[in-house]
Amino acid sequence: MLDSYIIPTQERLLRPLAAWLLAHGATANRITLVGFVIGLGAVPAIAGGQFTLGLVLIALNRIFDGLDGAVARLAGPTDRGAFLDIALDFFFYAAIPFAFVLVDPAVNGLAGSLLLFSFVGTGSSFLAFAVIAQRRGLTSLKMPKKGLYYLGGITEGAETIALFALICLFPEHFAIIATVFAALAFVTTLVRWWWGWKAFAE
Repeated sequence: MLDSYIIPTQERLLRPLAAWLLAHGATANRITLVGFVIGLGAVPAIAGGQFTLGLVLIALNRIFDGLDGAVARLAGPTDRGAFLDIALDFFFYAAIPFAFVLVDPAVNGLAGSLLLFSFVGTGSSFLAFAVIAQRRGLTSLKMPKKGLYYLGGITEGAETIALFALICLFPEHFAIIATVFAALAFVTTLVRWWWGWKAFAE
C-alpha cells in the first residue's frame, strides 16, 4: 500500500551511496547476499530475547535491500539479480515470525503459524501474478523499475517491515499484532486473487 510512495524517495536517498559502492567494485548481488546474512542474524537475536538487536539487524537488512536495487539500476539490472532479491526477501520475511515462535512456542506458536500462513497467500499471489504478467508482457505502471510486476495490496513490503518493528518493540503483544496483520494479509491475498481473475480473463 505504501511501497509506491516510499521506494522512489528511498532510491533518491540511496543513489549517491550506491554510486560510491559501484565505483569501488561492489555488485548488486554481493550486496544482496550480505544483507541477507545480516537479516538472518535477527533470528538468533530475537530467539534469544534480544529484540532491540533483532530490530537493528532487520533495519540493516532493509537498507542493504534498497542499496542492491540502487546499484543494479546504475550498473544494469539482471534476471539473476531480480531472482536472488525476491527469493531471499521472501525467505527473510518468513524467518522473523519463526524467530518469535522460537522465543515462546506456547504463547506465540498459533499466532506465528497464522502469520506464516498469511505470508504464503500474499507471496504466492504476488509471484503467480508476476509470472503471468511477464508472459503477457505487462509492466507495473507504479513500479516500472522492479524486476517483477509489482502487485500492490494492503500488506506490502513497507507494512511488513512496520510489523517487524512493532513486534520487536512490543514483543509481549506479538500474538495480537501478528493476528491483526495476518487478517490484513488474507484480505490482500483475496484482492490479488480477484485482480488476477479479472486481469487474465480469456
